[in-house]
Amino acid sequence: MVLVNSVMKARCLHEHRVRRGLMLSLVTLLLSGCGTGPAPDTYDLTALSPAISAPARKRQVLVTEPSAVKALNSEQIVVRLGASEIQYLSKAQWADRLPKLVQARLVEALEGTGKLSGVGTPGQGLAIDDQIVSDIRAFEIVTGGSSVARVEISVKLLNDRNGTIRAQRSFSAEVPAGSGNPSFVKALDKAFRSVTDEIVAWTVASL
Repeated sequence: MVLVNSVMKARCLHEHRVRRGLMLSLVTLLLSGCGTGPAPDTYDLTALSPAISAPARKRQVLVTEPSAVKALNSEQIVVRLGASEIQYLSKAQWADRLPKLVQARLVEALEGTGKLSGVGTPGQGLAIDDQIVSDIRAFEIVTGGSSVARVEISVKLLNDRNGTIRAQRSFSAEVPAGSGNPSFVKALDKAFRSVTDEIVAWTVASL
């Protein structure tokens, strides 16, 4: 009888250890799939205000969030491999969704000129005279031969009083991108600054 009890206790202890081991293995597997690896490098965009000779405008301008296709409407950095094939840059991301970053930097660049009475985004309570409505057509590293950073943004300037289009234009720039994530992002930022300079100068001249 004592022998039977000992065998049963040993068996129960073994089963308990097996179940505990399985549970620990499951927890480890779940944690490994929950982003415990190194976080991707995070990058921001910059935009400086260009020197503008045009006179100041007594206008308040609203900068709406740019529209973009789904591939560009995220924190991912797009790499174009071909006409219809894209991937995302590994171990790298923008500091926010790309349209939000573009909107924020356009506001900063327009404010920095000192040529407008006010610049803001929806919800800030401005008495709006005009709106900048834009669409991000391209914001990507193009591979094949030498890599190139390509940025294209289409912009409409709307009279907020009557809804008419004052002017519209597409702005684009390409910059050699070199190789490696830092070089890719630096080239994209440079192309974006070039496009932003043109957008800001054109906006002030068109008001």
